[in-house]
Amino acid sequence: MQLFYFKDINEHFTSFSFDKEESKHIVKVLRKNTGDILFVTNGLGVLFKTEIAIASDSKCTVTILSFEKQPQPSFHLHLAVAPTKMNDRYEWFLEKATEIGIQEITPIICEHSERKVIKTGRFDKILLSAMKQSNQYFLPILNEPIPFKEFVKKQINGQKFIAHCEETDKKTLKSVLKTNEDCTILIGPEGDFSVKEIEIALEKQFIPISLGNTRLRTETAALVACHTVVLINE
Repeated sequence: MQLFYFKDINEHFTSFSFDKEESKHIVKVLRKNTGDILFVTNGLGVLFKTEIAIASDSKCTVTILSFEKQPQPSFHLHLAVAPTKMNDRYEWFLEKATEIGIQEITPIICEHSERKVIKTGRFDKILLSAMKQSNQYFLPILNEPIPFKEFVKKQINGQKFIAHCEETDKKTLKSVLKTNEDCTILIGPEGDFSVKEIEIALEKQFIPISLGNTRLRTETAALVACHTVVLINE
């Protein structure tokens, strides 16, 4: 099934039109014609079955035939991940985490972050593309970058973990994770969290965890955490 995206539709719509860019892609590139069926999601868990009514490359219009709602996951996974030095590595994480089934991502700026300015425009496109490619109906939330100290002060529901490399008493994520509960995990930059940042997180009741016996890159650690949470909750 090829999946399309239109964020502004809901169950009360009977028809809608794609913008010029998507219309051109549907009609000119994919060569879709009047009467062809398109499956569309709004990124909020609803899949719409539609039929092309007007196959215009400037304003492709479809009629909604039916829709189905996908139930919300039993848990909400939020990864707060420091930006990587090279953008393409963070983009790789975003793509793969979306395919696996993450719900929310926040870039956090840490003391040891080598990249402190982030433009999320391209990140949004990567999340959307990965959602469509993996045939999912929920588009992950991507928050604006925020300093670490501000993030940990927020009211956070559910389990809270910090993955760091300091030689302290840590449990493995899989041994302490509770199923069917919301979960927030902090992943630090290449130089790890500072000692002060770890202390602040522990004061805010974040539980220190290990993601394995090897030292992982930021994007690898984030993906391991994502996969572990999703797998344990299946």
